[in-house]
Amino acid sequence: MGKKAYKVAVVGATGAVGKEMLSIVADRQFPVSEVIALASKNSAGNEVSFGEDKVLTVQDLSTYDFKGTDICLSSAGAKISADFAPRAGQAGCVVIDNTSHFRMDPDVPLIVPEVNSNAIAGYTKRNIIANPNCSTIQMLVALKPLHDAAKIKRIVVATYQSTSGGGKEAMDELFQQTRAVFVNDALKKEVFPKQIAFNVIPQIDVFMEDGYTKEEWKMMVETKKILDPKIKVTATCVRVPVFISHSEAVNVEFENPISAAEAKAILKKAPGVIVIDHLSADGYVTPAEVAGEDGTYVSRIREDITVEHGLSMWIVSDNLRKGAALNAVQIAEELAKNYL
Repeated sequence: MGKKAYKVAVVGATGAVGKEMLSIVADRQFPVSEVIALASKNSAGNEVSFGEDKVLTVQDLSTYDFKGTDICLSSAGAKISADFAPRAGQAGCVVIDNTSHFRMDPDVPLIVPEVNSNAIAGYTKRNIIANPNCSTIQMLVALKPLHDAAKIKRIVVATYQSTSGGGKEAMDELFQQTRAVFVNDALKKEVFPKQIAFNVIPQIDVFMEDGYTKEEWKMMVETKKILDPKIKVTATCVRVPVFISHSEAVNVEFENPISAAEAKAILKKAPGVIVIDHLSADGYVTPAEVAGEDGTYVSRIREDITVEHGLSMWIVSDNLRKGAALNAVQIAEELAKNYL
């Protein structure tokens, strides 16, 4: 296994996902010799916590020398990744990047450990591994075992994505607007294109020429790259007034027959999946209940009688954990165990 402990850098250490990465590295007792917190020049000198008793002083990413650093977990925005990740990779550090910048690069593996961990081997081309979009990750954790069983032809997904997907400022905007509604203040819109409190917004990221948004496009192309290029995907991505955890209503058409009971049995054994599915109010999961949890929760598994071999289901997961930080740390664990 090579050396037993690794020097790990966390880029974007002061952001919501960066903090979650530090906490998960500590929680899962990833074998670290040293942990470096990196962020922009403005944040350098600030302190972030690591585990229960350690405090790290944030260093400036732009001047940090990656030589001798083994693994870098990064969540600091696509432009920043585009700039520093190749530099870190050339210095011999493997970057696990949480932004969208490298995901569709043919030389960069796009990894969900429960789905395609064998593709990690391709990291040596650039020393970069990409973490998929949060909504793609939870969907594919649930769909991979079903694809293995009955071969997916087509996916129709509508997402209900929490504000934390847009970072701390987005969560703050939900909080401030909610408060403003109650005290009859003017509503300020800075992060979202429309009011988010007591509302839903069918736009995440920018619009593309074909009418889809960038977020919807990400789900479509990432599913093909990770799971199977033949799968057809159409997505509608919606921001909802929830702080943490994304939910998805997923409709799947298979090539081969699969019943709801069979799907349930398969998912109960699947890694990373927790099935909570019976016909009562405590028989399904909502985003508020899974915040802080690691699993991908699947409920309301039922047959779609309008197509041959169709199933519908409800998938919920904490987007900061499995949708981002946890997935990145799990990639690092695989990397350390099998490759470094």
